[in-house]
Amino acid sequence: MQKPKNAQEHIAQLREAIAGNPDCGNSHYNLAVALMGLKKYDEAEACLNDAVGSSPTLAEGYVMLGSIALQREDVEGCLYYNELATKSRAGFAVGYGNIGFIELQRGNVDVAIKNLQKAIVHNSKFVQAYTTLANAYLMKGLVDESIKTSLKALEVQPDFPIPHNNLGIAYLEKEEYAKAIEHFDKAQAMGYEVPEALLKEVEPHRA
Repeated sequence: MQKPKNAQEHIAQLREAIAGNPDCGNSHYNLAVALMGLKKYDEAEACLNDAVGSSPTLAEGYVMLGSIALQREDVEGCLYYNELATKSRAGFAVGYGNIGFIELQRGNVDVAIKNLQKAIVHNSKFVQAYTTLANAYLMKGLVDESIKTSLKALEVQPDFPIPHNNLGIAYLEKEEYAKAIEHFDKAQAMGYEVPEALLKEVEPHRA
């Protein structure tokens, strides 16, 4: 197969591949990804349903269906598809991470923590899951656990600013102002916009 010159040609090639092998879940999935790139969500959704119909263990297909649901502000639908993702393939970390993120947004902190912990068990390098979990621990008042989790996120990805922001908040809670300032400064140096209220709170403690 020749390398496609543009998205339309790529889509045409994928449609041709599907015509030759309609039961290939990966081809349906790849077509859905290409269609989503063009914001053709309805067509992409149909392809994803074909993908998971042909390959029931294609957990990524369920996650993408969840993304489309979220695009439509259907949070319940997004949760439903991510739950299917975790059931369709054992140990699928992305599904657990997404469930954790959504549940945290909904204020279900305990459920979020449980799913984010599962995400990390299944993928110890899942930096977004560590970051969201650190945030969940902060919301629960588990400050030391939050610090430990943010430090782990930085082990995985040292140039990620959000863990520094979370560390700043956690050390502020503990009234360890020098450490809070250090981490807020690092977050800002990496381009993260630390909330003004937090910066004002630590300002009197600068040497």
